[in-house]
This record gives sequence, structure tokens and C-alpha cells, in this order.
Amino acid sequence: MIIRCRLRGVSFLLPNPPQNWRITVKSFATQLSLLQHASLSFRFFSSSSTSPSSPNPNQYSFTVSYLINSCGLSPQSALSASQKLRLVTPERPDSVLTLLRNYGITDAQLPKLLRVFPSLLLADPEKTLLPKLEFLHSKAFTRADLGRILSSCPLILSRSLDNQIIPCHNFLKSILHLDKTVVSACKRSPRILLENVKKNIVPKITALQEIGVPQSSVVFLIKHYPCVVQLKNDKFHEIVKEVMESGFDPLKMVFITAIQVFAGMSKSTWEQKMEVYRRWGLSNHEIMLLFRGFPLCMSLSENKIMSTVDFLVNKMGWKLSAIIRVPITLGYSLEKRIIPRCSVGKVLILKGLVKKDLSLGAFLKLTEKKFFDRFVIKYQNHIPQLLNLYKGEVGVLELGFASEEICGIKQL
Repeated sequence: MIIRCRLRGVSFLLPNPPQNWRITVKSFATQLSLLQHASLSFRFFSSSSTSPSSPNPNQYSFTVSYLINSCGLSPQSALSASQKLRLVTPERPDSVLTLLRNYGITDAQLPKLLRVFPSLLLADPEKTLLPKLEFLHSKAFTRADLGRILSSCPLILSRSLDNQIIPCHNFLKSILHLDKTVVSACKRSPRILLENVKKNIVPKITALQEIGVPQSSVVFLIKHYPCVVQLKNDKFHEIVKEVMESGFDPLKMVFITAIQVFAGMSKSTWEQKMEVYRRWGLSNHEIMLLFRGFPLCMSLSENKIMSTVDFLVNKMGWKLSAIIRVPITLGYSLEKRIIPRCSVGKVLILKGLVKKDLSLGAFLKLTEKKFFDRFVIKYQNHIPQLLNLYKGEVGVLELGFASEEICGIKQL
């Protein structure tokens, strides 16, 4: 069955309605009434009832129907997009859709792209769109990459190939050196291809170089945090000043991470995170020590901070000073890394197999292989179920320790 919706003389089609089409239509009618302050009438007919002699819909009706049936837009989105677009025949938009699909735009991504840039359907597929897609594809952008990037930032296809896309790509490659690294940066922030390089990106790079930031750090910034170089220049300079005043060394990579943290956080959010750490009795000075050692500690959620510190301090008995010395601990997964490793460590200490004063960092900073070899494989003969404990298949209490011995360690 096909549903034909009619709005003040303009009809559009809804093919293959779901079983609960009455609810869907009723909901849609309500939405359109609110949007258009007009009433809807509906006519239902089977697809077999249509005939070549049926009257052709007007342009507005055809545009809405095409956006719904061929492009996958919702009725509401199609109605909105049709205010910016008038389709007369399907030939041009059909060619555009074919080209987009050939270059990686999926049916799921297409509505997102056209909601933002509906007039794309009127572009010349051969003269306007194909050269841009061919260029990007020739520069290591896979079809999957193009689908992801263009659906996130459709306006890339509206920019001049010679005056914007090529110069911007060439500049990024001059900094990042490899096409695949340029792709990586664009996937993180597609809008970087829209930037005025000379006015917005070059001044930031120059400012960093003037304070001694090495080129490797500049590359790291653009590759991993491209949104930062898209900030307004005044805002960027203000952030760099804050990072300097916080005691970070421009020669170290952590300087760039601190810039990213400040760039993504408002003053009020910063103060909220400070308050979370203060609840554990940390002074402002101690919090800044944490921040300088692991800037991302201020980007963690309140729940992540509270649950990690609670486990290490209240369940494991480590002091806050130990966390300050190894602040990256806060960023590790509680379930996948901290609890399994600390459980192993606690049992080894209780068995007298390792020193009681073994540092928190020795347990948590090691790579997976090094930890496994040094603390699990090495002592398996002494504690046969150590591997099961590490995997979470048994708890510490099941190994024969009394609850008072393990100081309330959480059973896994």
C-alpha cells in the first residue's frame, strides 16, 4: 500500500507503510499541523491502482515525494528541505544520487547529507561533483571515509575544488606529510577542509612555534585535535596563555593535550571538576599536580573520577598521594584494568610474594603483556587460580582469604 498525504492541495507519497501506519500518520499529521498550521487529508490506495493517466504532481509535491522515496528523508525533513529546493524531473537528482553512492555515501548517510545541503541534488554531477570526489579519492580517502566525512560536513561539496579543497589539502599534507594522516585529521574534524588556512590555521602554528613548541607536537595537534586549530585566533591565544600559566612545558607533548582540554571545556565545567576532586580532600595545588601529570583528568566524567578514587582509596587502601604521583591511573578502565590488576596485586601481597610497598604505578602502568608475564604467569605455580582471578572468573574470597585480610576488596 502507498499512502498519499495531501497538504493544501500538495500531495506526496509514503510508500510501504509499517503495520502501525495509522499511528505514524497521525503523529506526522500533528507535527505538520504545528509546523504549517494547516490541516491534512489522506488518501490511501494500492500501488497497483496507479496508472499512466494519473495526473502529474506539481513541483512542490514532486520534490517532497522524491526526497522521501528516493533519498530516505522523513516526511518532516523532506517538507523542510523542499523550502530550499524545487525539482522538476528526476534525471539530474538521480544522477547525483548514483554518483554519491558510487563514492561511498550509504542510504543511511544520504538523508543526513541532504538535510543540510538539499540543493546538492541540483549540482552538475559530471562537472561539479565528480572532480571533487575523484580528487579526494585519489588522496587516500576511501569510499567509507568519504561517506563518513561528507555526511558529517556536506558543505565540503559546495566549496571550490581549485580555490579551497586542493589548497587546504596540500597545506595539511605539508604539515602532516602523509595522505593517510591528512585523512585521519579530516575524519576527526571534517570541517577543517572548509578552513581559510592563511587566516585561521597558519597564525596558530606560528604562535606555537614562537614559544618553542616542536614540529612533532604541531603535527600531533593537527592530527589528533584538528578542532583546536579551527578556534577563533583570539580564543586560541587565550588558551595557550592559560596552559603556559598552568606550568606546562611547551617542549613536551603534554602541552598539546592541555590545550585540547582547555579548548573543550567552559570555565563553569572546569570549576565543577575542581570541586569533584576537592571532595576527596585535594587542595588546588594538588589538583594542578594531577592536571600537569595527566591533563585528561579534567575531562573525565564525575562518575569516573568518583568510582576510581573510591576503589583505590577505600577498597585498596592506597593514599591520595599515590594517585597524585601516578595520575594517569584515573584514566584507566576500572573494570578492565584497575580491578583485575589490583586484585592480583592484593593476593600476591597477602601471600608474601611481592613487597607490600609495591607502587601503584608498577601494577597499572605496565603494558598488558609485561604485567601478565611479571605478575600472573610468574606466580601461577604458587597460586593456581591466579589466572582465573585476573580474568574475573573467581573472586578474592574464593581463594581462601578472610574478608578482614583483604580489607574489603570488592569480590569480582
